[in-house]
Amino acid sequence: MLKRVFVAPDPGRARLRFAARAVLGIGLAVVVCGLAGHSLTGAVTGGLAALLALFTVADATVRGQAVTTVLLPVVGLPVLTAAALLHDVPVARDLTFLAVTGAGVYARRWGPRGHSLGVFAFMMFFVAQFLHASAAQLPELYAALTLSVLSAAAVRFGAWCYERRTPPAAVPAPPGGSGLARVTTRQAVQATAGAGFALVVGQLVSGQRWYWAVGATWWIFVNTTSRGETLVRGFRRVLGTVIGIGLGVVVAVPIAGAPVPTAVLVAVSVFGIFYTAAVSYTWMMLWVTLLAELLYGLLGVLTPGLLALRLAETGVGALGAALAVLFLLPVTTHAITDAWIQRALRCVHACTAEAAARLAGHPTADPARRVAELEQLLGRVRLAVAPLVHPLNPVLARKARARRVLDLLDTCAREIRGLVAVAADPEASHDARLAAACLRVEAAVEALTDGGAAAEPLAAPVPAPRTAPETSPAHGPLAHLHGLERALADLAHPLRAPAGSSLVDA
Repeated sequence: MLKRVFVAPDPGRARLRFAARAVLGIGLAVVVCGLAGHSLTGAVTGGLAALLALFTVADATVRGQAVTTVLLPVVGLPVLTAAALLHDVPVARDLTFLAVTGAGVYARRWGPRGHSLGVFAFMMFFVAQFLHASAAQLPELYAALTLSVLSAAAVRFGAWCYERRTPPAAVPAPPGGSGLARVTTRQAVQATAGAGFALVVGQLVSGQRWYWAVGATWWIFVNTTSRGETLVRGFRRVLGTVIGIGLGVVVAVPIAGAPVPTAVLVAVSVFGIFYTAAVSYTWMMLWVTLLAELLYGLLGVLTPGLLALRLAETGVGALGAALAVLFLLPVTTHAITDAWIQRALRCVHACTAEAAARLAGHPTADPARRVAELEQLLGRVRLAVAPLVHPLNPVLARKARARRVLDLLDTCAREIRGLVAVAADPEASHDARLAAACLRVEAAVEALTDGGAAAEPLAAPVPAPRTAPETSPAHGPLAHLHGLERALADLAHPLRAPAGSSLVDA
């Protein structure tokens, strides 16, 4: 887990820039709220709104991101209003919270924008419970939310809009379908049912902090598709919370809300959330838990008993999510895993074609964009395969095969990154050997993605001629292409196992 976080590939330092910009944007939002004379409640609301604006907005273009950011208050303010007005009407409040939960998940069918707006709406209701917001505080909260979203936008689209130079990769869309066959529809039903369980049991555990259970259920469903993914994510959420609570006992409790050290640790926590989100949900939850503890310290209510209660509520939320995905319209793992692997392999094909075109001198070829897309797809593959490689999975043979697939896909990505780096060199040249190798790679991908179990075995990689000098301009690209060929050839075995031994059965 440590290795995955600290030595995970970060092409173009995208995760580093993402995290650093978040610290600047959220810091500016909190400072603006302070200068506007807002209370601690207003500053916390503003900081969390800025965090969500920077974390959840993931449209494929800068223009699309700006439009979604503008729409955040349009969705968030009515939800915040409802949560505050219904604070003292428990039944109406609870039913509204469940409705917001279901609608927020259902909105994911409209792509990244629907996902962002759904998350923001849910979290505005959650924040109102977290801060015990009342109707009298609404004017201040409106102003804090609006100022903070504007501050985050100023940093994201003005001061540091690195996406203008490096367009972000399109977020992979979940598998389609219609009606109850559609994953987003099933998940909306599951999330609402799981949140209902968490709400009822969470209130039995604590009448004051029950919303932690609902929040845990919600976030377990985010970015998951199958029941296996959801169960693993629930396990990781609990594990990250346990580690975060242990860290909080050592760090957050002793400083007891002291302003300067708390501000420093909040900045560190924000950086940690954004930097680790793409590679380790456990680590991200560690930082989320520490951030929550620091905020409770600022509010003057942080105690060891509260930390124990947070762990209990997180467990209730994870249990609610698990029961929902196991028994209510379950989405099996097999089709989801196969779909993501196929899409990743097709992206390898596209990366190779773009790199070959760049080496051939086509000025409009842009393999770097395809590499970013490949990283996104590999992240989805890892998430889909996570149940198979989990330490608690008892089927050792299938676990070994799944690990082999992941290792070989990582090798493909590594060779693609090397190939693209070479292709970016203006002095890189193209010759017949490169063209032939690219064609073999493309043929290998087509053989793996044709869906036929009886397809012909992949041809073995053809080594570069021994007479080719090491200083040949084509030597670097050829080395990466041959490595890519070998990885694709090796993928044929785990992906084409005999009937009855598929990578996943359920």
